[in-house]
Amino acid sequence: MTRPHAKPALALAAATLVSGGVLTGCSGSDAAHDDAQRAWQNAQVNAVSRATAAAGVAAATSMTSGGTLETVALDLSTGRKLWSSPATMVGRLPGMGVQAPATVETGTGTGQAVVVAVDPAKAGASSATGSAGKWKATLVARDARTGRQRWTRPIESTFGPQRCGPYVCLSENTALSSARLVVLEPQTGKTLWNLPGIAEVEWSDPTRVVMLRLASHPVLEAHSLKNGKVIWQLPIEQALGPGVDLSGGWAFGSTGDNLVGYVAPYTNPQTKQTSTFGLFSVQLNDGVVDWMRPSVVRVYPSGNPAFAPVVRPVDEQGQYGGFARLDGETGRVLGQITPTQVPGSGWWLAFPNAMDKLGFLKRGAPGTAFDLTTGEPTPVKGASGWSFCVTDPKPLSLTGMTPGFYSIAALCEFDLATGRRIDSSTAPPAWFTGSQNGWRLWRDEKGALHAVNDGTATTPGMYG
Repeated sequence: MTRPHAKPALALAAATLVSGGVLTGCSGSDAAHDDAQRAWQNAQVNAVSRATAAAGVAAATSMTSGGTLETVALDLSTGRKLWSSPATMVGRLPGMGVQAPATVETGTGTGQAVVVAVDPAKAGASSATGSAGKWKATLVARDARTGRQRWTRPIESTFGPQRCGPYVCLSENTALSSARLVVLEPQTGKTLWNLPGIAEVEWSDPTRVVMLRLASHPVLEAHSLKNGKVIWQLPIEQALGPGVDLSGGWAFGSTGDNLVGYVAPYTNPQTKQTSTFGLFSVQLNDGVVDWMRPSVVRVYPSGNPAFAPVVRPVDEQGQYGGFARLDGETGRVLGQITPTQVPGSGWWLAFPNAMDKLGFLKRGAPGTAFDLTTGEPTPVKGASGWSFCVTDPKPLSLTGMTPGFYSIAALCEFDLATGRRIDSSTAPPAWFTGSQNGWRLWRDEKGALHAVNDGTATTPGMYG
């Protein structure tokens, strides 16, 4: 399958702007609970996807020592493992990273939820018409707390389930011309409505869902969750200009009434032409474009496009400029440094918790730092920044699956004056982890899951 849906920003292979401005690939103990800090870690799992949560349960995709995948569910308040079940990927593209299970509440205020994930096909599985071999996997919904099976749905190929408001959205038959997205009732698995083609959920609330419809001319589309009625449509090329190609990756996020999207550049190996790229914001109620920043690349690590985006402009000759921190609400520049201030070579980006400074980290050597508000250099003595723990990640050794998948990236804290890692128990910044109802979840470089409830306002993280 060669459709252009690669989403490298959501894998450990997330691109980062390294020295010279080149886009490159990058990347205990049992559950412990601290009542004072409401924090825990669980090293019994090897999480390779981001985590989802609902009704007091967190879920993620974990890799076993044998190279297989499993869905794991944890108690959100303690980190205690509740249950696990075998998982697989069929039809998902490596650049999209390992899919997370969808965790969806079953009814408002019930305090109950289901975890929906893709299981390996059962031996002897056949289609509804009796033709054996059609189904390659099974979508299974389980009670989030007990793991008891609620319902199943056979699958030929899929990008994986997603929560869409109070429902489950599933792209299915993604490797076939009959590809479609179905909206399912979480308690029973009943199909409510469907949409032809391949689409991904980028935002939802209790009544609406906004999807990116993946095609040669991609479209952002809002639908009523009740009946699938189209509310508004926005061709991405209308926002950024002609020549959009999703092969380079994309990311979306929202912190209010607008949805902010990023489309990464892609250079066609045959034509050597680079596709249209940049940031734009669309109003969620009517699909009207609010602002746009064409010809800028999102840098990594950095915040979600809607929350603490940091970008770098690229001119018509393909030369990189300086760095700018943008306001996700307005698209305005909050702070920047010029191209002449960018140090020579051998650095990786590092940001503090507040993302008010931009650090150029040199592993094992002194780096440099700038105040993003004033653009002036700042002392590196006593300064630290968060950057990718690993700069040369290895793909996961998955058994019986398409090679090339990476874990979700992990961040580590570094001393900018020495370039050495700081060993501390401090949680990564909120701009990286995001927050849901005060809870922040992340994996460390060994795959252990961590969580802290520090009352941080609900915001999207680097991975959505």
